[in-house]
Amino acid sequence: MINEVNTGCSSCSGCQSAMFCYQCEQTVKGTGCTTMGVCGKDPEVAALQDLMIHELKGIGVLGQKLIERGETLTEKLHKFVMDGLFSTLTNVNFSPARFVELIHEAEEHKTELISKFGEEKLPEAALYRAPESRSEMVREGRRLGVFSNPELNEDVRATKELAIYGLKGVAAYAHHAYVLGKSDLEVNNFFYKVLSAAAVDDKDLNFWVNMSLELGRVNFRCMELLSEANSGTYGTPTPTNVVITKKKGPVIVVSGHDLKDLKELLEQTEGKGINIYTHGEMLPAHAYPELKKYPHLVGNYGGAWQDQQKEFDSLPGCILMTTNCIQKPRESYKDRIFTSSVVGWPDVAHIEDAKEGKAKDFSAIIEKALSLGGWTEDEEEKTIMVGFGHSAVLSHADKIIEGVKSGAIKHFFLIGGCDGAKPGRNYYTDLATSLPKDTIILTLACGKYRFNKLDFGNIGELPRLLDVGQCNDAYSAVKIALALAEAFNCGVNDLPLSLILSWYEQKAVCILLSLLALGIKNIKLGPSLPAFISPNVLKVLVENFGIKPISTPEEDIKEILG
Repeated sequence: MINEVNTGCSSCSGCQSAMFCYQCEQTVKGTGCTTMGVCGKDPEVAALQDLMIHELKGIGVLGQKLIERGETLTEKLHKFVMDGLFSTLTNVNFSPARFVELIHEAEEHKTELISKFGEEKLPEAALYRAPESRSEMVREGRRLGVFSNPELNEDVRATKELAIYGLKGVAAYAHHAYVLGKSDLEVNNFFYKVLSAAAVDDKDLNFWVNMSLELGRVNFRCMELLSEANSGTYGTPTPTNVVITKKKGPVIVVSGHDLKDLKELLEQTEGKGINIYTHGEMLPAHAYPELKKYPHLVGNYGGAWQDQQKEFDSLPGCILMTTNCIQKPRESYKDRIFTSSVVGWPDVAHIEDAKEGKAKDFSAIIEKALSLGGWTEDEEEKTIMVGFGHSAVLSHADKIIEGVKSGAIKHFFLIGGCDGAKPGRNYYTDLATSLPKDTIILTLACGKYRFNKLDFGNIGELPRLLDVGQCNDAYSAVKIALALAEAFNCGVNDLPLSLILSWYEQKAVCILLSLLALGIKNIKLGPSLPAFISPNVLKVLVENFGIKPISTPEEDIKEILG
């Protein structure tokens, strides 16, 4: 029996709901999920995630006070905080049992941290003790969610949630860098700063606006760190043709974002006759020299994350879900999908983290894939090109500059971000295909699947469509823009460059904040604006940064080019 609570939200004032969540773009009616998450999150998991965030706020208070004393926090704690935040990001962990374990672990960390304090007065979140039982945890989580304080000013709440959701995105990128041995004390310590501030309701709108912009700056450093980690481990991405058709034989499809999981799986499947395919945001993996050297990394299967149910349904092989973007598995493939790292789904096989210095054991998924047999024949081969990170694009800087000066290249459009199932995303396909042939399209993240298999032709030797990479490779896109601005001796906002972004979850939030922190203006955002942004906060963003919602491809092209 669900204990109903009043969310207190302005969009559904007075309603009784089993849960409340509005952190993603596809939230019900554009206001909030109150009975079941569109992502598949049920009220129990929603409550446990809310309790987890409250626990992390308490850890944030204690950690920030110790940092201010000059003490150094442990790597174990840093890793727990970033993974705890990452676990609550959309489409990551749907396992109640795993959240119960995380909450118990949070209590252990808090006990250790509190032991360092005497009689000092601490905020409630720092002293809070979670109950032992799962049912009691759920009850507490419902009490401690977004609207735990219904008296909080809606603009303060909006910017506070903006910072929290952005922090979840930073945690995702910090996690990816950390597993490759890269971390940054400024980034790690910033988690405690935001969580500590979020533990109390005594901050005003200006505080949270400034905190969000600081978060954007920290996230840019975090994305730089991850870029260094990926390139330092797997080599600098280079333009690469990727097969998008089926090859005969056993198959494992790797989805999510984790390049380390892919590398270890490639090592363990070498010589076993299994073809490894990427899926979704793993597509850019093919551009890294240390990954594409494996001949059994044969191609990319399917499209963006929201199509996985129908794509995996008929797949005669296994799926490895790394980091995020999992949907509720259909029964038809539930016995052949495996989760890894922070990803979780009830009754789905999970590959445990390896002990330090060891690789994960992928033997279970390997044996299952071999038993399934895979595809029985080859398809006629088709390819697409990836690998246009900042190093690759800037190696053609002279041709790009010459093209702009000669008039062969009139404008650059960055069309990228998250994809999703909600109506309205065809806008991005229509926009890309409607652009004049003297424009260059930069794209990144899974939003590119709306048009990345279309032929846009070339301008001279340069393809019109340049796939920059994963969502975290927004860093590369910014590096390209900064380099062009330097070459033309102007600011980024003075370039013939327009940013048309799509968003879905919290990594897109922190990327947007990074762009704003860098002073980049006049971004068009869609397919709809965040439900957690209040009208007054939206007005601030419009007035200070020129953010606008997308309209129609025809109107936006006319406004930008005409």
